[in-house]
Amino acid sequence: MVTNSNGLKEVDAVVLPGVGNFKAGSESIQALRYDIYELINDGIPVLGICLGMQLLFESSEESHGEGLGIIKGKVIRFPLTIKTPHMGWNTLKFIKHNKLVNEIREDDYFYFVHSYFGKPINKEVVVTNTSYGLDFASVVAYRNIWATQFHPEKSGKPGKVVLGNFCKIIKR
Repeated sequence: MVTNSNGLKEVDAVVLPGVGNFKAGSESIQALRYDIYELINDGIPVLGICLGMQLLFESSEESHGEGLGIIKGKVIRFPLTIKTPHMGWNTLKFIKHNKLVNEIREDDYFYFVHSYFGKPINKEVVVTNTSYGLDFASVVAYRNIWATQFHPEKSGKPGKVVLGNFCKIIKR
């Protein structure tokens, strides 16, 4: 865990973790904001997981706070007509190929737990969608940034494949 910019020197990759709410995450990341931008500009791979994905966006309906704004768009709440949180196992629908999801099939299940999801302005960043009352972006990719709304670390073998793919990206 990195709490100041000294911890970011010489890193091979950055993982923005996925537990908490947008306001707390936004406050925690502010001290490292410009260091993260610099790493991204230097081509260092970044993986956002759940809240980590949401922090890549500009803002959230969940609470006040400023996201990193790397992916243009907003984090929005599921409509009140949909039971939240979306918690449990669900699948991915491929929109386009991306190396983060190599060897993943549409019948593989991943673990989700969230009430909010990122809605990117540029649909070109969407790699997969997931259906839960509506379709939402479940994997996004932009430049050297990848993010999942699900928790690969809690998703068994398919999640291990996703994390392994990210490790392969780092080694390049």
